[in-house]
Amino acid sequence: MVNILVVFPKLENAKNIKNLLVRSGYSVTAVCTTGHQALAYADGLTSGIIVTAYKLPDMLFSEIKADLPDTFSFVLLASRNHLMDVGSDVIMMEMPLKIEDFVSCIEDLCYTIERQKKKKKSQPTQRDLVEKDQIVAAKLLLMEHTHRTEEEAYRYLQKTSMDSGTNMVETAQKILAMYQK
Repeated sequence: MVNILVVFPKLENAKNIKNLLVRSGYSVTAVCTTGHQALAYADGLTSGIIVTAYKLPDMLFSEIKADLPDTFSFVLLASRNHLMDVGSDVIMMEMPLKIEDFVSCIEDLCYTIERQKKKKKSQPTQRDLVEKDQIVAAKLLLMEHTHRTEEEAYRYLQKTSMDSGTNMVETAQKILAMYQK
C-alpha cells in the first residue's frame, strides 16, 4: 500500500480530495492543513505521494519537497500561473481538477512506487564494513556463550531477525548490547 498525504490550506478541500481518493479505492494516510503537519506525518514514512496545493499557511509546497527524500512523489494541484514555477519532477494538475485525470495520475504513481519497492526488495542487501563487523561479532558471541557452531550461530541470527521483523544488523546489535552488559 502506498502512503498518500493530502495537504491543503482549507480542511474542506483536503477532505474532498481525500474522499475522492477513498471512493476510487485508495487509502489516505493523513489529511493536513499545514506544511509542518505534512512533514511530521511524512517523517515516519519512507515513501509516498503528497497531493498538495501550491501555498500553505506556513510554507510553499516547494519547502515541503526540499525537506523530504526523493522517495516521495508530488502532485501539485494549482492554478495555471502557479504551475509554471515548479520543477520537472513534480506532477502538475491544473485546477479545476479533471477527476478522471487525477485518479489516473494517482494510479500510475502507486504502480510505479510499488514496482520500485519490489525491485528494491529483490536486490541483495548491501552492508557496509561496520554492519558486517557487527554481525560477525554477534555471531562470535553466540558461539562463545551458547556453544554453537558458526553455521548454527548465523542461522540463529537469521531466524531471530525474521521472527522479530528486524534486519540482521539490528538483531546483531541487540545481541551485542545484551552480552556487553
